[in-house]
Amino acid sequence: MIIPINPSSSLVNEDGTATTLFRDFILQVSEESMAIGSGSPEGLLEASKGKRYMDEDGTTGSILYIKKLESISGDRSQGWILV
Repeated sequence: MIIPINPSSSLVNEDGTATTLFRDFILQVSEESMAIGSGSPEGLLEASKGKRYMDEDGTTGSILYIKKLESISGDRSQGWILV
């Protein structure tokens, strides 16, 4: 779940860099968004458990993948399942 930012919160520090609050929000959005690519993500795309991936070249029954396992033997690009 993405935690919304208070509209009155500053997103930029005085030196022009992003605040920690804003960086954390962008990281949450990135983690929640669907990745899109060609072919299976297995062994290629590192992600956290629950990440969704759509194969834009897939056919019926082979389009959507979900990251089921955080890693396999420490490899975060493994653990995707076709749903």
